[in-house]
Amino acid sequence: MLAYVARFRPDAAPSDENHQYDDVLPLFKSLDLDFSLSSSSSSSSASWDFGHLYPSNPLAVVQPSSAGDVAKVIQLALRSNNLTVAARGNGHSVNGQSLADRGIVLDMKAMEPRIDVFPDAGIVDVSGGALWEDVLRHCVSGHKLCPRSWTDYLGLTVGGTLSNGGVSGQSFLYGPQTENVTEMEVVTGNGDVLICSENQNSELFYGVLGGLGQFGIITRASILLHPIPDKVRWTRLVYTEFSEFAGDAEKLVTLPAEETFHYVEGFVFVNSADPVNGWPSVPLNPTQSIGIPDSASPVLYCLEVALHYNDDDDSHSLIDQRIGKLIGGLRFVHGLRFETDVGYTDFLMRVKRVEDEAKVNGTWDAPHPWLNLLISKDDMAEFDRLVFKNILRHGVGGPVLVYPLLRSKWDARKSVALPESEIFYLVALLRFRSPDGLTVEEMVNQNKEIIEICSNQGMDFKMYLPHYTSMEEWGIHFGNQWPRFQRRKADFDPTAILAPGQKIFPRNWHIKE
Repeated sequence: MLAYVARFRPDAAPSDENHQYDDVLPLFKSLDLDFSLSSSSSSSSASWDFGHLYPSNPLAVVQPSSAGDVAKVIQLALRSNNLTVAARGNGHSVNGQSLADRGIVLDMKAMEPRIDVFPDAGIVDVSGGALWEDVLRHCVSGHKLCPRSWTDYLGLTVGGTLSNGGVSGQSFLYGPQTENVTEMEVVTGNGDVLICSENQNSELFYGVLGGLGQFGIITRASILLHPIPDKVRWTRLVYTEFSEFAGDAEKLVTLPAEETFHYVEGFVFVNSADPVNGWPSVPLNPTQSIGIPDSASPVLYCLEVALHYNDDDDSHSLIDQRIGKLIGGLRFVHGLRFETDVGYTDFLMRVKRVEDEAKVNGTWDAPHPWLNLLISKDDMAEFDRLVFKNILRHGVGGPVLVYPLLRSKWDARKSVALPESEIFYLVALLRFRSPDGLTVEEMVNQNKEIIEICSNQGMDFKMYLPHYTSMEEWGIHFGNQWPRFQRRKADFDPTAILAPGQKIFPRNWHIKE
């Protein structure tokens, strides 16, 4: 039986549109579910996402316990001319992508938890609503295994990141999380529960991975595992010149796997004492201090790398030798090297501390006008000049990530839109609203200005975790993949029920023949 929770709200629609939803209440009553009515306010958790920019009023919030429950809800929506369905994981989208205004929100974290490790096969079967941090703890504690590819923040659901990409500092080695899946259980917009892989329902498999929730809802996934190391040597290196920072980062991600680090990321910081955007954000522990050269520009760069090792008698001397060899030819500022040794799980959970601090000081629940871009390496010098050193020279009130990825690690049959260049950069402006910083409106407008610069300069770029409001813009975003994306929509969600918050296809859309 479905656990139907919290809300059926015809009042969520304007009064002159309520007649469009008159048929919805009888549909819900026809299902085998626990039913209640509510006039709860828009402060409901399903009315907002992490971005906290766009409020939404769902008609219903449903807590499914199985893929069959998800299918029931979609089949219900198919019987209406207006209902849409959004799968909500941890609600970490930032532009309303996980919302369903006047539709049904599926609380995927309510699904029966499943984390089954198969050590001999090197995979873990997990429910789509499982959090990556729980997957990590379960795999490590019982089996000393873990997934190969991660995101920086692990308080995200498996289904959520697989629907978008899932990138971090390991992606140059193992690809994004979408490249580390062997099989999925998916509920399509037709209400079918299907198993898919490279060899079974392959078009659905490729479409769903990075498909922004447009073709199906992931209810289970099989993820590749590998053995965990004991420790991580975590190192940060400071650069004054972008060209040297970028050149060294690109060198590291293109070396053979056995000759480089296990993790490569980077970030931009400002030449000031600002605790969020300035020098204090660089050292890895409070005992370390940083001295910036007097000649340094207002914007600086930090290359962040990590090397895994096991804690035996010879490991420390060997790790010292290996790191010495790896960084020996790098062009960071002499004396501005910061290192610490941490447990592997602690390293992967490093952002958890930031989350805890943000919840205490109130910034976690504030608006987050984040912007994530994928930009060709050939355009990064111009982006540095026009954006990092100009528009963002005073910081963004949060981290500014910048690091290279390799296109060859992404399967082109999947749905993520990428720049054409083999080497491209993730640029992530992880803004947090502060009382003495820019207003939310100013931050949103600044994001628009940056996108406009990229477009006007003819840069080879794509928005990651994209947000557009017209089909014309989405067509430009997907480029030559757009016809394939539309065909997949027509096959697996022909009436455009799923993921309305992405604003790609209107309800009852039909492909133009």
